Amino acid sequence: MTDVAKAAGVSQSTVSMVLNNMTGARLSAETRSRVLGVAMELGYRLPRREAPALLPAPASPDPAPRRSLIGYLVDEISTSPHPVVSVDGARDAAWEHDCLVSVIVTRSNADQEAAAIAALRANPMLLGIVYSTIFTREVTLPAVLTDDAELPVVLLNCHDERHRLPTIVPGEIGGGHAATEHLIAMGHTRIGFINGEPWMEAAKDRLKGYRRALATADLPFDPALVRDGDWMSGTGFEATLSLMREARPPTAIFCANDLMALGAMEALAQLGLKVPEDVSLMGYDDQEISRHTHPPLTTMVLPNYEMGRAAVEALLAAADLPPPQRAARRHLIKIDCPLVARQTVRPR
Repeated sequence: MTDVAKAAGVSQSTVSMVLNNMTGARLSAETRSRVLGVAMELGYRLPRREAPALLPAPASPDPAPRRSLIGYLVDEISTSPHPVVSVDGARDAAWEHDCLVSVIVTRSNADQEAAAIAALRANPMLLGIVYSTIFTREVTLPAVLTDDAELPVVLLNCHDERHRLPTIVPGEIGGGHAATEHLIAMGHTRIGFINGEPWMEAAKDRLKGYRRALATADLPFDPALVRDGDWMSGTGFEATLSLMREARPPTAIFCANDLMALGAMEALAQLGLKVPEDVSLMGYDDQEISRHTHPPLTTMVLPNYEMGRAAVEALLAAADLPPPQRAARRHLIKIDCPLVARQTVRPR
C-alpha cells in the first residue's frame, strides 16, 4: 500500500479504502480508478470484488448447504504485525474460494482454546481449522484436532512433534542464507551477525542460513562476529558497538530483524560511520519502518501474507479428500523469504 500510495499521489489510508472496496468513503471515481490502475501496474493482486455465493441455493430442500466457514485459531495477534498479515492472506484466499474466516485469539489459554474449538465444531458450516502461532515453534495440539479424522486441520507457523498435520512455516534457513549470500556477492568477507533470542527457532534457523552461506563461499565462520540479541533496537545498538570494537571489525552487518538493524544504524552513526559507504547493513522481516529509514533498509521479507494464503489453500485441498487420503498426504511447506534490495548495501 505504501508503494501504491506514493505512485498514485494519495495517502496510504486512501489506498487501503480503495483496495478493500470500503463503502462510505467520499472518494471520487477518478481517485479510485487511479489507485486501482497503479496497483495493477505494480502487480498487486486485487481481491475479488463480487460477493461470493457463500450459501448457494439448493436445487431442493434435501441437499445440505456447502461448508464455507474456516476457523482460524491464533495464540496472539496484538503485539506484532506479523500474525495480522497472515490473517489477511488467509482471508483473501478464503474469499476467493467463497469462504469466510472466523479469527479467534486464545492467548495460549487452554480453556479458551477448548471453548473456541467446541464452538467451531458445533457450527454446521465449518469446513476446517487453521491453527496458528505468533512465532514459529513446536506446539502440543488439543487432542480433538488430531483425533477427529473428519475435521481438516492445517498448522500455520508452528508444528507438532509427530508431524501429523499439513504444516506451513517460513523458510528461515533459506532466508538467512540468501541475506548472507547477497552480502558476500557484494564483496564482503567480514560479515557480522546480530541474532535474536537464541532459544527461538527463527533465530536458530537464520543463524544456520548465515553459516551455510559462509561455508558455500568457502569463508570461515568466526564466532567473534556473532552476537545474540533480543529482537529490540537497543540490543542492535549495543551489539554493533561491540562488533566494531573487534580487532578486525566487519564491513557488513546482518541483523536478524529490522528493529535491531535500526539500532545498528544508530550505533554506526554514533561512531561516525556511514551506511552503506563504510558499513553495509542488512535487516530481516521487511517491517513498515524499513522503508522509511535513511537510507531505506535492505531486508528480507517474512512471508506472512503468503503463509496465510498457503494455509487456507492447503486446508481447502485437504477438505476435498476423504479422511484416509488426507492422512496419507501429511506434508511440510516452507515459504521462501525474498530479498528486498534498497539502499543500505553496496559493493565493497
